Amino acid sequence: MGARASSPLDKQQQQQLKGEVDVLLRNFLPCYRQQLATSVLRQISRELHPQEPAECQLFRSKKLPRVREHRGALMQLQGHPPRWQPVFCVLRGDGRLEWFRHKEDFENGAHVLGSTALTGYTLLTSQPEYLRLLDALCPDSSGDHVQEETDPLLEEPVSFPLFLQHPFRRHLCFSAATREAQRAWRLALQGGIRLRGTVLQRSQAPAARAFLDAVRLYRQHRGHFGEDDVTLGSDAEVLSAVLLRELLPATRAQTLPALRGAGRARAWAWTELLDAVYAAVLAGASAGLRAFQPEKDELLASLERTIRPDVDQMLQLQERVAGRLRADVQAPLRSCLRRKVDMQLSQVAQALLSTVDAALEAVRTLLAQGMDRLSRHLRGNPSGARLRREVYEFGEMPWDPELMQKCYREAERSRGSLAQLAAPFGFLGTQSLVFGVQDLAQQLMANAVATFLQLADQCLTTSLDCHQAAEQLGRVGGRVLKKLPEFEGDVLAVGSQALTTEGIYEGVIRGVLLQKIDQELKKGLGTSDTPCPHVDDSEAPLHQEGV
Repeated sequence: MGARASSPLDKQQQQQLKGEVDVLLRNFLPCYRQQLATSVLRQISRELHPQEPAECQLFRSKKLPRVREHRGALMQLQGHPPRWQPVFCVLRGDGRLEWFRHKEDFENGAHVLGSTALTGYTLLTSQPEYLRLLDALCPDSSGDHVQEETDPLLEEPVSFPLFLQHPFRRHLCFSAATREAQRAWRLALQGGIRLRGTVLQRSQAPAARAFLDAVRLYRQHRGHFGEDDVTLGSDAEVLSAVLLRELLPATRAQTLPALRGAGRARAWAWTELLDAVYAAVLAGASAGLRAFQPEKDELLASLERTIRPDVDQMLQLQERVAGRLRADVQAPLRSCLRRKVDMQLSQVAQALLSTVDAALEAVRTLLAQGMDRLSRHLRGNPSGARLRREVYEFGEMPWDPELMQKCYREAERSRGSLAQLAAPFGFLGTQSLVFGVQDLAQQLMANAVATFLQLADQCLTTSLDCHQAAEQLGRVGGRVLKKLPEFEGDVLAVGSQALTTEGIYEGVIRGVLLQKIDQELKKGLGTSDTPCPHVDDSEAPLHQEGV
């Protein structure tokens, strides 16, 4: 794998990429500005007319999503030609992976040997699977995979590999010393990949919602309909992925013939070239969004000042226009639903419900086990230090990758059934759905743990002995388990342009679809007798947070 292009990017190529990024921003930012108005209107509307259920719910955990910092020695394939070399790796709590030449370098604050945000990576722990992936990247026209030079990765079997593959970046190849170390790193890296990927989907900020809506509309204007995983990552990473997908065919045609090597060596060189292209695009997108930040902040403040005083009148106007449009499109739309949606909706609903139900049941089981464990320790009259340690470990359950793996694995198991939605519906966002269910499981666990600890703190007093305190904890645990919400196909906003005919029209279509989806979900949950809630036509179904 020593083959590589003599120069990843010359000045002309760098200038060309800069021009492509400038065109992207010039076309995207107007759409972003429009969606900011919609997002602010939606937020103010929800503040004034909250739709939260009145019954007691779980407290919201105040801890931000994170991964546990993980450290350890690994071997990494690096250099030209590549060789396996020892490194000391650190996974930060924000999902950034760093590696140093020695452990002492990390401890002394020396410069990192390398680092990467884990956004967009896929982790493979099978060497044959990774080699097949390399073979598919740059297949030789002759079908001959003869290597031009000695290739350490191919000649030396790796017992406990950790291959990080990215569609637009250089691959990272690590190897652990033992199976236990490989498993610990696998869980940690998977958590970092998910944390980095769903940063926008988890955010409640109007700007984040507006950005996701703007990306969707921008891509629709360019002929890309349907859902896929392009919106995983930060705003700059998402825009970079959008542009790279458009540039990739031409880049392959222009550069692949110039790459030296054959087979896997050529594929390795291709990933290095892509990494240079991605770095240039990401730098340009980041700079453009930073330059837009002051204007965005001023626009958000201005929208807040102008929309809030007149929000009721704006919503009334929106509803009047929606009512007229609804009357115009109702008959043809219902006819279309009967022919193209009704017969397939049950399949989609069951695929989603089974995925979420299995993950939430795992959360419930894990939570019950944790609460029982606390009660047993309390009945055993432990020392104060031991009890404090147990309470701390209970509070850390949502961030423990080993424990939460039981919940995450249920979402992973559904990947095959979710992938079946691709053929009939063109749905390619399987990874986003799996991440969404895993995020939902972690957030639900965090909320349940926070609720249990807060209620326990309120009911436990120094006058209680260990047996009485354990009984109180048991009652608190029962209350928390009853509060765990059942999945009901919650509707979250994905937005239309604020008070424009085009936006309201889209909202009307989505509103009718929402009613159909809501009915199907209630049927699947066995709650079809429950009246459907009022549907706000300005909101769209199945946002990432609601899975």
